[in-house]
Amino acid sequence: MVIRAVEALRTRAASNDRPVGGVEPLGASPEVPPRPLDPTAVLGPPPPTDRLRGWAVTILLTLVAGVVRFAGLGYPTDAGNPVFDEKHYVPQAWQMLRNGGVEDNPGYELVVHPPLGKQLIALGELLLGYDGFGWRAASALAGTLAVLLVVRVGRRLTGSTLLGGIGGILLICDGLSHVQSRMGMLDSFSAFFVLAAFAALLCDRDDVRARMALVITEGRVDDTPYGPRFGVRWWRLLAGALLGWGAAVKWSGSYWVAGFALLVLLWDVGVRRAAGVRRPWVGTLRRDLGPAVWALAVVPVLAYLSAWWGWFRSETGIDRHAVGVEVGTGGPWSFLPDALRSLWYYSGKVLEFHSSLTTEASGVHPWESKPWTWPMGLRPMLYHYASGDQVTGCGRTDCISAVMLIGTPALWWPAVVVLCFALWRLLTRFDWRYGAVLLAYGAGILPWFANMSRQMYYFYMAPLAPFLVLATVLVMGEVLGPAGAGRERRQTGLLVVGLWTGLVVANFAWLWPILMGVPITPEMWDSQLWLPSWRQ
Repeated sequence: MVIRAVEALRTRAASNDRPVGGVEPLGASPEVPPRPLDPTAVLGPPPPTDRLRGWAVTILLTLVAGVVRFAGLGYPTDAGNPVFDEKHYVPQAWQMLRNGGVEDNPGYELVVHPPLGKQLIALGELLLGYDGFGWRAASALAGTLAVLLVVRVGRRLTGSTLLGGIGGILLICDGLSHVQSRMGMLDSFSAFFVLAAFAALLCDRDDVRARMALVITEGRVDDTPYGPRFGVRWWRLLAGALLGWGAAVKWSGSYWVAGFALLVLLWDVGVRRAAGVRRPWVGTLRRDLGPAVWALAVVPVLAYLSAWWGWFRSETGIDRHAVGVEVGTGGPWSFLPDALRSLWYYSGKVLEFHSSLTTEASGVHPWESKPWTWPMGLRPMLYHYASGDQVTGCGRTDCISAVMLIGTPALWWPAVVVLCFALWRLLTRFDWRYGAVLLAYGAGILPWFANMSRQMYYFYMAPLAPFLVLATVLVMGEVLGPAGAGRERRQTGLLVVGLWTGLVVANFAWLWPILMGVPITPEMWDSQLWLPSWRQ
């Protein structure tokens, strides 16, 4: 749609005898910014035109991702049972199938995460059975679709199908994304919903700029000093729903609700300034803030509540009927339905649980880590380990089978340099692409620094891995150079980008045994553990 809008506007602008949108006369007030001569300047660089090749690359890499994510998905298990934190979510998902959508959770007094991720796990169990493949299928599908989204988002940010495809390859070969996509846990779903919301907001940005370009063409920018209203913004509403569903997987999804709301408002100010609106900031507050609150505050709440459908319709859900038992029937909030008040009470108990989940109160978990170690993946996690008579297949009697959550070092170790370069480009060139990726990355990691006593784990980085990939792809675009650069410059850049990508792929292949639980010898196991912090 945006491509067609660009072509139509350029044709229209070229056919006019006078500059489209008008030119400020001499002596105009300096408070009024000059009007752009070409409405297509508001749109910025058009997306790539090789649409057929772009979709061919996207579909091919998505299929590759599906093969890699689903291969041997049912292995390993703990004698047919879930491994690591699957032991929480997989049985709860199975309970949902038996209990009409709610967890009875007989082993614990409290279910500490919202229901959507477990509902998705339950779909896999319903369709494929209660085994390793069944309870991991939904997570693997989410990880596969994340590759599709990264290819499309990377292609749009860089204007290059090549770089978008490289982004897909990097995400396929990221060890953290790979392992987390093959576990019956929640974080793969969180990553998908956050990335999908980001993609929807990019589409909203393009759509709004196309609408503004049309307003410039029709000479309506000066109708008011605040600029035009943009009408219904369907992509932004979709982003709000996706963010709400992300929070319905894990509450940490709410971090991106706040971060992306700020991002959208900054983009709205930017498009009004680019169009020459006389009061862009006030115009954004008057024209955009209200609809933004609806799309990125109300809609996420409604989407979040929709995931609790099983709890609302149940009679046995935890604290479903807390009002009148644990909560009084009167008070200033008595006008709210009892179901919402009960959910609020239940959520308060969950918040109390998470607040008390500290190292001091619960002890030191052998694989916990702090957020300053996450960008480079300095403290991975061991999800499964078996040895001796339990494991065969390495040609010896002392085989080891292990699954370790570890980000591919060739991708993760340059992360600090990549992120610092992205920040430098944002501050010196005001490149909105770097700003968007950095904001998405920061929204996922910075809040964890607020309570350093809490138990935290490396798998919290799963939703950030796609944004590390996107930042890396943007930097690779700088290395590659612009399309108009000289032949030698482009060839050198292509060589460096190719070697970097190849190194990530080779590193992923080297780690394959401990990402998949392949039986290996103790010597091979030892050679996989590169840093002391990778050992228990």
